[in-house]
Amino acid sequence: DVRLVESGGGLVQPGGSLRLSCAASGFDFASNAMAWLRQAPGKQLEWVSGINRDNGNPGYAASVKGRFTISRDVAKNTLYLQMNSLKTEDTAIYYCARGYSGSLSRGQGTQVTVSS
Repeated sequence: DVRLVESGGGLVQPGGSLRLSCAASGFDFASNAMAWLRQAPGKQLEWVSGINRDNGNPGYAASVKGRFTISRDVAKNTLYLQMNSLKTEDTAIYYCARGYSGSLSRGQGTQVTVSS
């Protein structure tokens, strides 16, 4: 079975950084594009970033471009999201998902709260 387990969320002050991780299993991680999605309280699910299976041309939502970096370690079957210069509006549950748009299976999510 496909399994995606996110970790690394928490409480951070505005301007701070966090690194999210997603441990993938049950499918060929190296052959799949991956994505990060997020859902803020009272808002719809939002695509944050995607990465092709060959690590080429990662994409970012305009709201996070220049602050977030997506990467993957194929040897560890792990997807990452480095988040810098965090803002209060980045507060959300962050999900790891299969597919560049994140339209396939996704994990249970990890909470990120940006607050002073």
